[in-house]
Amino acid sequence: MTEHVLLLHGIHMHAWTMLPFARLLKQQGLDVETFGYYSIWQTHEAHCAALAEAVEDFFRRHPQQPLHFVGHSLGGLVLRRFAAARPDLVRGRIVTLGTPHRGSRTAETIRHRGLGMPLLGGAYREMLDGNLPPLPEGVMLGSIAGNAPMGVGRLFGLHGENDGTVLVAETRCGGMADHIVLPVTHTGMLNDGETAHQAAVFLRQGSFERGQKAV
Repeated sequence: MTEHVLLLHGIHMHAWTMLPFARLLKQQGLDVETFGYYSIWQTHEAHCAALAEAVEDFFRRHPQQPLHFVGHSLGGLVLRRFAAARPDLVRGRIVTLGTPHRGSRTAETIRHRGLGMPLLGGAYREMLDGNLPPLPEGVMLGSIAGNAPMGVGRLFGLHGENDGTVLVAETRCGGMADHIVLPVTHTGMLNDGETAHQAAVFLRQGSFERGQKAV
């Protein structure tokens, strides 16, 4: 049976930014589609409604197939919201990449400097602020974090193990099935073969593969 995956991008990004990761997942033998949304100009309610339409369309085309999800950064928070709002449509596993499940210190610093509305818009409230519902029972989520600290976080004084934007500690999610740390940056993980391999492993078996690069 072919494994189908829907990819969600992060803040200030577009669906096409996930194409490199889509290619890597296809090399892992997965069937991949991308989902685009207006990350700062719409609310999480609007994201979930649009995502529900896309998922329902998939199930109309593939009524007997499960559908997995992979979300980068904010995309993982959209998936958290979606899972809570429509658990009936989550018929596969979820992998989040560099997602600040516990809130983003970088986003909080941006907000305190008075740049919240132009840079974060609707992405802050009940997402980047860490105010998220718990994972519904039965939803399997694996979180991949990076610890190569090169990125925008340096501009905002980010301290502690991080991927340049998000702290490793922020990527942990209550009720998650597994968590792994790889030596990648926040954006670099989208071009990293090992990240794609670990995502594919989790989607297939519900746990990550421990090796020399993984923590």
